[in-house]
Amino acid sequence: MTTASPASAQLAHLELELSARSCPICASTLADEFAPANVALDRLDGFAFASRKLPEYMHFRLVVCRVCDVLYASPAPNGQTLDRAYKEAAFDAAVESRYAALTYAAFLPKIVGQLRDLDGALDIGTGDGAFLEQLLRQGFTNVVGVEPSAAPIAAAKPEIRPLIRQSPFRSADFESERLRLVTCFQTLEHVSDPLELCADAGQLLKPGGALFVVCHDRRALLARLMGQRSPIFDIEHLQLFCSRSIQTLLKRAGFRSVEVHRVVNRYPLSYWIRLLPAPAGLKSAVLNRLETTGLGKVSIAAPVGNLAAIAYK
Repeated sequence: MTTASPASAQLAHLELELSARSCPICASTLADEFAPANVALDRLDGFAFASRKLPEYMHFRLVVCRVCDVLYASPAPNGQTLDRAYKEAAFDAAVESRYAALTYAAFLPKIVGQLRDLDGALDIGTGDGAFLEQLLRQGFTNVVGVEPSAAPIAAAKPEIRPLIRQSPFRSADFESERLRLVTCFQTLEHVSDPLELCADAGQLLKPGGALFVVCHDRRALLARLMGQRSPIFDIEHLQLFCSRSIQTLLKRAGFRSVEVHRVVNRYPLSYWIRLLPAPAGLKSAVLNRLETTGLGKVSIAAPVGNLAAIAYK
């Protein structure tokens, strides 16, 4: 791992101290190396820990648990380091945030049909609160989001911003069994203890309540075809799940039943191009052309390899 240069002042002060980890799901230490670390701090900027960023194609050392099949980083940054990194992360993904919220909201009617009421909903890692707006439209009351980064909160709609608390998720900030739904999208990959997060979310849910998560599927066809050139292999992602491992995680967290569904994402063409592992110069030229012609705003739906898991207490 290289040492940060003065040019990387935005991230050099983070002092990414790494610690060895056991499996974040089953605590096993039986693991096979998947890929060595390839992190160069001097290539990282303020978007390194931002959502839906331009990929750097860097990651910490990755291993695969022989017991539950989750892929995870070890060694990896500790929780305090991550809190600092996300607090100061930049944000320029308002458009993509809206598209993602609409995609995930398509699952709400199915979930609502299983709930006793719609009182109390929490969105963990809410970003600019785009999904909070969808929860309100669905009829949920007492809606709140938590987001560690200041930049996306500043970009939230004025009527949504008061519903967002700038903070990492801490169960102690909420009363037990007061929520009917907890959502957590593309966030489980980023936390140092995903099992603790899911178990804590379960404690906040009323009996019969639901936890709704979306995560990357590392065993999806596209991820396997792209290999380590897939944008899911990233400095932000401390673990990556598949259908088997996300079910194992949620059942170990205490949920009585778990459903897993494939997600078909819809984003503007320009966003899909940003994710391609193409030379930076070529990618920049294509993105500029798409912006000039307006074609970059054309939305395209594709099953790129995300999983939606719904777990009931």
